[in-house]
Amino acid sequence: MTSTSDALQQRLQELESHLEQENPVLLNAVQSFRAIDNVAYRTGILKANESFATKIPWWPLISILGTFSAGKSTFINHYLGQKLQRTGNQAVDDRFTVIVYSPEPVSHSLPGVSLDSDPRFPFYRMSQDIEEVADGEGNRIDAYLQLKTCRSDHLRGKILIDSPGFDADAQRTAVLRLTSHMIDLSDLVLVFFDARHPEPGAMRDTLKHLVGDTISRSDSGKFLYILNQLDSAAGEDNPEDVVAAWLRAIGEAGLTAGRFYTIYSPDASTQIPDEHRRARFEKKRDEDLGDIYHRMEQVEIERAYRIIAALRKSATDFSRGAIPLLHTAMRRWRRWTLLTDVALLVLIIVGFMTWSLREGQWHGLHYDAKWFEVISSLPWGLEGFEGTILLLLILGHFGVRRLVALSILPWLRKQVEKQEPPGDVVAAFQRNTRFWRTVLLGRPVGWNKKAQAEIDEVLQGCETYIQTLNERFTNPQGLHDASEPRQESVSTALRMMPEASSETA
Repeated sequence: MTSTSDALQQRLQELESHLEQENPVLLNAVQSFRAIDNVAYRTGILKANESFATKIPWWPLISILGTFSAGKSTFINHYLGQKLQRTGNQAVDDRFTVIVYSPEPVSHSLPGVSLDSDPRFPFYRMSQDIEEVADGEGNRIDAYLQLKTCRSDHLRGKILIDSPGFDADAQRTAVLRLTSHMIDLSDLVLVFFDARHPEPGAMRDTLKHLVGDTISRSDSGKFLYILNQLDSAAGEDNPEDVVAAWLRAIGEAGLTAGRFYTIYSPDASTQIPDEHRRARFEKKRDEDLGDIYHRMEQVEIERAYRIIAALRKSATDFSRGAIPLLHTAMRRWRRWTLLTDVALLVLIIVGFMTWSLREGQWHGLHYDAKWFEVISSLPWGLEGFEGTILLLLILGHFGVRRLVALSILPWLRKQVEKQEPPGDVVAAFQRNTRFWRTVLLGRPVGWNKKAQAEIDEVLQGCETYIQTLNERFTNPQGLHDASEPRQESVSTALRMMPEASSETA
């Protein structure tokens, strides 16, 4: 445990060392995560080898989703400036592909275990989640994930995630779990549709899982909806009808506002015969591609806001989710333990009184029994007998509190499954109900006014961080060009990136 805890602290120190130069605001965020961790350690909700800071990726993530043959791989290859992903009209890749920068000139493909076993990547221990929804599939992590390296300047400081299409029935549940996980972590999500098949039937799965389930998200602004391969549709008399049908299908799924783009690959071999139409479509394509690429290059800014939002969510979920649930379980434990103690004590007293009265051992208010005299004559005497009774009562109390704790666990596990609070509330409850913990406290050990103040300070710090980011990126005073990229960001971003080398391969 000590070695894993030391490894965690080393990772956080390396992250702080990088952010000290790259982004001081996020450096403060790491320290705020540490503050939440310390409170969580004291309450037992977090293990010593865990940290809320490691549950989120600290580098910008771009997810690319959509239907099969929607041109996702072609788009990625054009963006990277090299043919990394296979392309074709059929399902050429049925796995999630995490694409990272590497200085090696030759690209490498690594198995899914490289992602599942490395905490620096967004799919760390994803095999466990797959196993939960598909029994036995967790051992087949390589069938779901792969890691690819690429030496492209566009990849510096960011990660691309290419997904399989949504038309497949096989492995559907596990794929959807991975997709949801990926969407939650991403700073930008590109959703591709095939202009050659814009009818709702072909887009049904994508509309349901990537439109209908995302329109109510608080981060819905990170989704870009792209109708790709419009050059093929442009050969028809009215390609505008294709775009209209696509927008209508999206609108019927509930999405009436958002960023919509119509593009096709500049490297496509398809030619549009009409010169004026070709010029019009190329102009629109270049404008939309320029906008999309600009958003992809700006994910570092998105990343900064995402991390602060994750910090605030961690603090809020911990103080308003995990702690209240643990507190409720502790109060139940205390109440039912004390009530059971009193009930058993009353039952013992009533039973004794009933028996002793029936045996005629009471003379008015004076108790006189032969067995009493026998005990008094024994070597340990009456005091020893009273000590034995006291010991039995104490043992009975600890037995009661243990049984009550066990009886509360099923309810607590059900609430944890329902509410999904951060950390391990069940383990914290078990820790708080051990035999040396007093039942009179009625609250989690380690949670008090000081701990609450520490969490409140983190939440207040989040507001300060957001204001600092706003001043840095929105430039309200117009003192400099806030949209111009910082020169040090590209050179320092790689320090945080997990580079895959030929030795790793």
